[in-house]
Amino acid sequence: MASLDIVLDGSALPIASVTAVARQGARVRFDQSARTRVDAARAAVLAQVALGKPIYGINTGFGNFAQVRVDDHKLADLQRNIVRSHAAGVGEPLPTEIVRGAMLLTAASLARGISGVRSAVIDSIIAHLNAGIVPVVPEIGSVGASGDLAPLSHIALVLIGEGQVRVGDRVMAAAEAQRAANIAPLALEMKEGLSLLNGTHVMAATAALALDDTRRLAGAAIAATAMAIDGCRASDSGLDARIHHARCQPGQELVAQRLRALLKGSQVLPSHKEGDPRVQDPYGLRCAPQVLGAALDAVAWAEGVVTRELGAVTDNPLVFTLGGTAIVSGGNFHGMPLAIALDTLKIALCHVAGISERRTYWVLSGLDRESRVRPHLAVDAGFDSGLMIAQYTAAACVNELGVLAHPASPGNVPTSAGIEDYNSMGATSARHARRSVELATNVIAIELQTMAEALDCQRPLRSGDGVERVHAIVRGQVARLTSDRSPAADIATLTDMIRNGAFDRLLN
Repeated sequence: MASLDIVLDGSALPIASVTAVARQGARVRFDQSARTRVDAARAAVLAQVALGKPIYGINTGFGNFAQVRVDDHKLADLQRNIVRSHAAGVGEPLPTEIVRGAMLLTAASLARGISGVRSAVIDSIIAHLNAGIVPVVPEIGSVGASGDLAPLSHIALVLIGEGQVRVGDRVMAAAEAQRAANIAPLALEMKEGLSLLNGTHVMAATAALALDDTRRLAGAAIAATAMAIDGCRASDSGLDARIHHARCQPGQELVAQRLRALLKGSQVLPSHKEGDPRVQDPYGLRCAPQVLGAALDAVAWAEGVVTRELGAVTDNPLVFTLGGTAIVSGGNFHGMPLAIALDTLKIALCHVAGISERRTYWVLSGLDRESRVRPHLAVDAGFDSGLMIAQYTAAACVNELGVLAHPASPGNVPTSAGIEDYNSMGATSARHARRSVELATNVIAIELQTMAEALDCQRPLRSGDGVERVHAIVRGQVARLTSDRSPAADIATLTDMIRNGAFDRLLN
């Protein structure tokens, strides 16, 4: 449980705040100055409606019904109708952490004071978050434009006392959970249903959490690479700083620098500098900085896009009060910035995992006799199979990563009778990116398991102090192979260690 409240004051939320609320149960608080701005925008909306003008989504229908004027006495019902009709998702429920993240980002966007809703709407979202009431939200239904309409509708449905929720391990009716928490269902007023549905909040929450996991994965991938260099008795000539300075790519230079630091003091490296018949190592070892560096540069770019989105308002229409009131229709709900970033993240993860699997394959193959590593790391070759099938698992993960890397964003399917004629499909990108992180983490876990065994084959020689710390962390949870056993539990343990940041501190 996070100890500090996350305050919604209109400023951008860092990824760390999203993870604190989504994963650690941090409480959320609405800043008073932001509340004042929200109330001012609401007053401006009421004043414009009183003039009798048609304003999209406030006194008109939605989508291709935008030209239908709705009678004033039906405006509250109009907002309930959009929530009910748009809650059309299918599939398995989204994980709790993504729903909580989306709720936080919805509240944060509305708290920036240009959506024109009442403060009560933001208060309601915060009350549900702080009470641990999590809407059950089917994962499929958003096309990533006009907002994450279907999933956000399922969240809004709960706010008005309908739909299903999770509280701890229980699934129950929203109204039952609200009664137990002493939370009144939200009575929507004009524009508020639309504002709850518009926005990129499910995509953005998924992206923020995926990037948080990718940061930990990247650290583990670099640690596994360093262990592989000595585990395979590879050369460190490819880490020479002059090589990487000549390439002018920042990620590549950073990876090489971190690998050199982890290997510093190695006894294995100098032990085969003379008389080694190998002229060059395979690309998986020799080009690791170039490949991992390129992937990390792409991740950094995606993180920049997502970080900016965490300070955005993605509602429509927006209410501007500086220099007079203007209610302006636009398209900030369109998810294309996130869709392209998430599609790019998927490609980067393919290469983080792909080159890892190649190193695992190489050391297990027995093709490099100079490595002093037994084929498949089998203790009694032929009788034991060692880690042979762990590499199959890595290969299966890499194959699925390649399938998931197909970009979703170019696959436009028009909706709403052609008014919404170019959608981002960013929700698909987000769902596939989340799965891609999981698969890549498994691949790196298998490399850590494999290279810990390979490093044991180099004893009594020791690697660099950093690599030895990586080895000790692995061996603290995963024992050395003394005969065949199921690798599955060890892979799962290492996967959890990566997710929990066990290897992060080695790279500071």
